[in-house]
Amino acid sequence: MTEVPSTDAKPQGGSRRLWLTGAVAAAAAAAGAGVAWWRSQPQAMGPSAEAQLWSQVFTTPDGQSFGMADLKGKPLLVNFWATWCPPCVKELPMLSEFAAKQGAGGIQVVGLAVDKPEAVLRFLQRQPVQFPVALAMQGGLGLSRALGNLQGGLPFSVLFDAKGQVRQRKIGELSSEDLANWSK
Repeated sequence: MTEVPSTDAKPQGGSRRLWLTGAVAAAAAAAGAGVAWWRSQPQAMGPSAEAQLWSQVFTTPDGQSFGMADLKGKPLLVNFWATWCPPCVKELPMLSEFAAKQGAGGIQVVGLAVDKPEAVLRFLQRQPVQFPVALAMQGGLGLSRALGNLQGGLPFSVLFDAKGQVRQRKIGELSSEDLANWSK
């Protein structure tokens, strides 16, 4: 007589395999999250990053020259952004309000658009801001990397003190708490 295998028998080692598979998946997820976090953090700055910023002359969307050296001597918040970047577009009204509240004696704000002039001009006609905007396609990406944004993530914000030294950096969307802390 032949024995028929039971259908309720569990294969040996099944729970061990399931546990190992879960552990490997959890480790992979943790490693991926760690890499993503690391990539979103500003890295070490290039040796002459601050000097590089102050020597830059950009063009505004309407074709005028915009020299960064003209802004030296007061605290400055530089925001790298693009019209095609949803978090960039989302934070612009908050940055505009912040710039208006700071006034002439507070932190200056400048937006460096990593975008085409036509797109920036169209965008600013629909959604004007209370701070100057310049085009950073030529030299801006290299400057962003020199300031520690090695992956080129947007938005990227850098706060300089009145002496022209970097005080704060953030890759990703700014919050009102960031701005409140940075302006202390």
